[in-house]
Amino acid sequence: MKIAIVGLGLIGGSMAKAIKKNTNYPIYAYDIDKSAISSALQQEAIDGGFELSELDTFDFVILGLYPDITIDFIKEYAKSFKKGAIVIDTCGVKQTVVSACEKVLNGNGVEYLGCHPMAGREYSGFEYSLDNLFEKASFIYTPTENTPDSVVSFVTDFAKEIGFLRCTRATPEEHDEVIAFTSQLAHVVSSAYVKSPALTKQFGFSAGSFKDLTRVAKLNEHMWTTLFLMNKTSLVSEIDHIIERLAEYRNAINSGNADELCRLLKEGRELKEYSNDMNSEN
Repeated sequence: MKIAIVGLGLIGGSMAKAIKKNTNYPIYAYDIDKSAISSALQQEAIDGGFELSELDTFDFVILGLYPDITIDFIKEYAKSFKKGAIVIDTCGVKQTVVSACEKVLNGNGVEYLGCHPMAGREYSGFEYSLDNLFEKASFIYTPTENTPDSVVSFVTDFAKEIGFLRCTRATPEEHDEVIAFTSQLAHVVSSAYVKSPALTKQFGFSAGSFKDLTRVAKLNEHMWTTLFLMNKTSLVSEIDHIIERLAEYRNAINSGNADELCRLLKEGRELKEYSNDMNSEN
C-alpha cells in the first residue's frame, strides 16, 4: 500500500512519523511549504515528496489540512485521485466537511471517510510533530450510509496500527455536537480566561490549575476561527450553557449563600467523578 499525506503540519507530520515508526508502508508527502518536506526527509519521516499530478499513484491519502482548505482541495482535485483509493481527512469538524467531500469523491470512484484524530499540542507546524502523538489517543471516524464497511474496517485497523488506543464511531452530527463541549468550548474558555487584568500580576501566584486552564489559549487563531464558525450552532449552545452555570456560582458567591455554593461545588465534583468512572470503564 502506497500512502500520501497532503499537508505536513503538526497532524500530518505526526501521522507520517507514526506510520514510519509502526509500519513498513511507503509514505510520501506534499506541502506548499517545501521546508517541511526537506525537514521530513532529513528526519526520515517520509520516503519522499510528490507533486499533485501524482495523486493517482496512491492507494491511501491522508489530508492534514484546515477544514476550509480540505473542502477546496477535494473539489479541485477530486478527479486526480486513483480510482478505488481511500481518502480521509483529519479535521476537527465533520458535518460541513463530510457533506462537501463525500459526494464529490464518491462520484469520481474514490472512497472517503471523515476522521478526527483526538490528539494535538498547543503548537503548530511540522517542527512540533511527534511519532508518539497518537499513542493511547482516540480516533473518531464518521461514516455515513454511503460508506462501505470495508473502508471503515481498513481505516480503523490502520489507526490502531499506528498507535491509537481506541476508535470511536459517530455520525458527523454527533461528532460536532460532542466536540463542541469536549474541545471547542475549552479553547473558548481558556482564551477568555487569560484576558483578565490579573494576568499581568500572576507571576509567583500561579501553579498547576492556572497552567491547566490556560494551556490551550496558546492556539492557532486562524484554524480555530474556522473550526468555531463551522460548528457555530453546537458551540454557541455550549457557551450559553456555561454562562448560565457561571451565573449560578456568581449569584451564590455574591449573596453569601454558603449552602447553595457548597451544593454547586458538590454537584460539579460528583459529575467529574462520574465522568472519571465512565472513562475508566471504557
